[in-house]
Amino acid sequence: MQLLASLTICLCAGFSTAVIPAEEENPSFWNKQAAAAIEASFKIQPRIHQAKNLILFLGDGFGIPTITATRILKGQQQGKLGPETPLALDAFPYVALSKTYNVDRQVPDSAGTATAYLCGVKGNYQTVGLSAAARHSQCNTTAGNEVISVLERARKAGKAVGIVTTTRVQHASPSGTYAHVVNRDWYADASMPQDARQQGCKDIAWQLVHNVDFNVILGGGRKYMTPKGTPDPEYPTNSGQNGIREDGNNLIEMWLQARPGARYVWNRTEMLAAAANSNVNYLMGLFEPGDTKYNLVRNTTLDPSLTEMMEAAITILSRNPKGFYLFVEGGRIDHGHHDGAAHKALTEAVEFDRAIERAGVLTDEAETLTVVTADHSHVFSFGGYTLRGSSIFGLAPKVATDGKNYTSILYGNGPGYPGSERPNVDSDTAMQYEYLPQAAVPLDSETHGGEDVAILAKGPMAHLFHGVQEQTYVAHVMAYAACIEPYTDCRQRDSAPGIRATSLALLLPALLLPLFH
Repeated sequence: MQLLASLTICLCAGFSTAVIPAEEENPSFWNKQAAAAIEASFKIQPRIHQAKNLILFLGDGFGIPTITATRILKGQQQGKLGPETPLALDAFPYVALSKTYNVDRQVPDSAGTATAYLCGVKGNYQTVGLSAAARHSQCNTTAGNEVISVLERARKAGKAVGIVTTTRVQHASPSGTYAHVVNRDWYADASMPQDARQQGCKDIAWQLVHNVDFNVILGGGRKYMTPKGTPDPEYPTNSGQNGIREDGNNLIEMWLQARPGARYVWNRTEMLAAAANSNVNYLMGLFEPGDTKYNLVRNTTLDPSLTEMMEAAITILSRNPKGFYLFVEGGRIDHGHHDGAAHKALTEAVEFDRAIERAGVLTDEAETLTVVTADHSHVFSFGGYTLRGSSIFGLAPKVATDGKNYTSILYGNGPGYPGSERPNVDSDTAMQYEYLPQAAVPLDSETHGGEDVAILAKGPMAHLFHGVQEQTYVAHVMAYAACIEPYTDCRQRDSAPGIRATSLALLLPALLLPLFH
C-alpha cells in the first residue's frame, strides 16, 4: 500500500492526481477483464456489405509509440493515471500493420506514402500521385505515370468528396488525393523552377482546383491560391503572408465560379454558418496562409479545430444520397515531431483522437467504413521505467550515468541535440510546451521512423484489414468496400447489411483487378 500512497502526488510535480486502484493488486481483476474481452470478441461480426461512406483518418507521423504516448496524455488530461485510458481508435475491432517504405527509400516521406495509401501504388520519395517510374523534380517524367486516388474514383462514382487537414491543403498528404507532381514542394507556380513551368507541369494548388471536383476543402494554404501581393484577410498588414502566385490567377475565385452556390470562408464563424446552410454543397475553407496553428495555441474564435472542420465536412458531404469519401489528416502531429517538440505533437494527436470519436457519433457504422492509420512513424520514444501516473512529459525516476536527469521522452535525432555536454533538466523545464526533449544526433529537423504503422478499421468490409500488409492495401480495401473502380464487381455488392461472414465473402477476388492506373 505504500506504493499506492506514493502515487497520490499533485500534477505540479509532474504526476497525475489519480491513484492506482487497489483491485489491480488482485489477480481476479485482470482475469475478469480478459474474460470480458474474450466474450466481447465473440460478438464481433464482420459487416459483409457495400460501404456507402468511406472515411480515412490519417495521423501524419502517428506511429505506434506516438499512439501509446497519446493514450497516456489523454488519460492524464482527464486526471487519470494514463496508460489504461482508451483512445477512440482503441475500440476499432480490426487491426493490421502497414509497411511504409517508398520504392526508393527504406524510411519514407509523406509524399510517397500518400501515393500508396490513397492511390494503391507505391511511389518514390517526394513524388505525389505518380508511379515509381517518375523521377523526383524531373517534370518530363510526369505524363503517363499518373496514378488515381480512391477519392477521385469515389467522385466519379457519384459520391461527394472532401479533404480536411491541419496542414496547408497543398501539403504532401492531402495532395495525394488529387495531385500528380514530381516535387511535393511545388505548392504554387512560384515554388517551381522555370523549366518545369515551361514543360507544362502544374503546381499543386492549381491541380487542387482543376483535377478533382471537391465538395469540401478545409485546412490552411491561402497564400498559394492568390496572385502575388494579394493581402491576406487575417494579416492584411503583413506582407510576408500575401499571396505568392506569379501567374496572376486567383484560384479561389476560379473554384467558386466553376461551382454555382459554392462558398469560400477563412474563419471559424463563416465555416460553421456555411455548414449549417442546407443549400451549401461546396465549401472551401482556408484558415491560414500556410499551415494551421497548433491546436493549443490557435485562435479559437477565428480558427476551427480539426474536430470542427471534420464535423462541418461530414455535415455537407452527407447531403449526397450516394454517400461520400472523406480524408481527414491530423497533419501537425508530424510537424511537432519534426520540431522535436513532443508537447506539440502529442496535443495534436489528442485532438486527432477527439475527431475520430466525434466522427463515430456523426456516422452510422453499418454504412461507413472508417479507417485510421499513419503514413509513417518518427524516431520518437519514451522509456526510463517511469512510475505509472508520472507525466508523459516528465523525468525518468533515476539519473543517467552522468549524474544528470533525463526525460522519459527522447528523440533519436533532431533539434533537441544537447551539444558536447548534456545539460541537466528539471521537471519544471520538461513540462514547458516549447521544451525540446534531448536527441542523440543533431539535425535541424527530426526524421521519420521506418517501422510498420498500425491500421485500425470498423464498418463494412473492415475485416479485410488483417495481418501485415503493404501500405497500398489501404487504398485497395477502401475501394473494394465501396465497390468502386477497380472493384466494381465486388462480391458484397448485393449482400444485405448485417449478413454474417462466409468463407467466400471474406476473400478478395482471386485475381487482383488492374492496378490503380
